[in-house]
Amino acid sequence: MTVDRDKHSGAVSHFLELARGIVPPMHPAGRPFVAGAAVATLLLRRYSKRAGVVGGLLTAWVAWFFREPKRTTPTRPDIAVAPADGTVSHVVEAVPPVELGLGSTPMTRISVFLSVFDVHVQRVPVPGLVRQVSYRPGKFLSADLDKASEDNERNTVWLTTPSGHDVVVVQIAGLVARRIVCEVVEGDKVAAGQTYGLIRFGSRVDLYVPTGSRVLVEAGQRTIGGETVLAELPAEG
Repeated sequence: MTVDRDKHSGAVSHFLELARGIVPPMHPAGRPFVAGAAVATLLLRRYSKRAGVVGGLLTAWVAWFFREPKRTTPTRPDIAVAPADGTVSHVVEAVPPVELGLGSTPMTRISVFLSVFDVHVQRVPVPGLVRQVSYRPGKFLSADLDKASEDNERNTVWLTTPSGHDVVVVQIAGLVARRIVCEVVEGDKVAAGQTYGLIRFGSRVDLYVPTGSRVLVEAGQRTIGGETVLAELPAEG
């Protein structure tokens, strides 16, 4: 009997390990939404089994939306990885957000658009020091429009790498998104690929790298947050 119990326990542990590898963990910011959807599902089920099924599917979708999969970030120096999953919408020269006070010298801006089907956590694009975090209210235009970088609600993080490069990453609310979460503050030391925030329901993330960086992606290309290398930074900061 003891042998059978050990075999059963081992099989359960193996199944749970496989499940953890397939089902990604959820960002803590999603827990209240999942809990609310689950409570609503239980209430609906008391009146209609069909409504309960719909509620269960909605709860599963909310949990899936807030997923935070593990990623393997490249470790070679002086690269900038994608801050988000999505599709590259623009690669242009642009002045960084005015609230940072970085002046009017253009930087290379790589914009990544996130649909409601993409992972919505944001990841630090480079290792280094958080120099400034600035929130700015604004409009809620469609995030795939170029002017969304200027007009929409946004949260901006200015980073300085160990090599002295200034890199800026901007979370931008979209047509559906109404809440930006940022979990880093000025003075934090961060690692490339670590999760630092999320935008709820459809959005965009802009990455500004120094002029002279070698951009490795084009408009229309898919990115994997924390893994896809967007640019190689100049040799000197």
